[in-house]
Amino acid sequence: MGSRGTLTLVSSVVLLAGCTTTTSGGSAAPAATTATTTASAATGCGSRVETGPLPDWADAGFSGDARVPHVFGAKGDIVAVLFAHPLRQVRDDGSNNKILWVARAATTSPAPVAPATLVITARLDGTDTQVIREVRGGPGPSIIDLPRAGCWRLDLSWSGHTDTMNLVYVP
Repeated sequence: MGSRGTLTLVSSVVLLAGCTTTTSGGSAAPAATTATTTASAATGCGSRVETGPLPDWADAGFSGDARVPHVFGAKGDIVAVLFAHPLRQVRDDGSNNKILWVARAATTSPAPVAPATLVITARLDGTDTQVIREVRGGPGPSIIDLPRAGCWRLDLSWSGHTDTMNLVYVP
């Protein structure tokens, strides 16, 4: 890789390091993973969107070297596979904000008293706006529309487990 490619790679890593919310216990992305950061200009919040291969625990149903945009939860226990990227507040083209939620196998065993439903509490950064979305049956396919564009901080809970992530919805 030439010096220009190295500079671009280093700049991307530095930019992404300031925009992610990984906590200890999270899993590192594969070395060949590429990532982009979608930022909300109003809040400075960002969402790291990986474009490399899905981790082995999340690639069931995908063939070959599946490269689909995805976002990891801060703990690394769940991934949001984005079939519509970027996510949009309004989709005039007839498409939708389809997200496939995939939890690590070790986190899918239901706790005796915890509901299997994936509950998403979404808060719009810098506002009092909060909405709740549910994915019946736990992590799986969903359409997640949110009422305004911006950076949404998601608290995710399912089967006695929790994780968090940021997703940016554009106008």
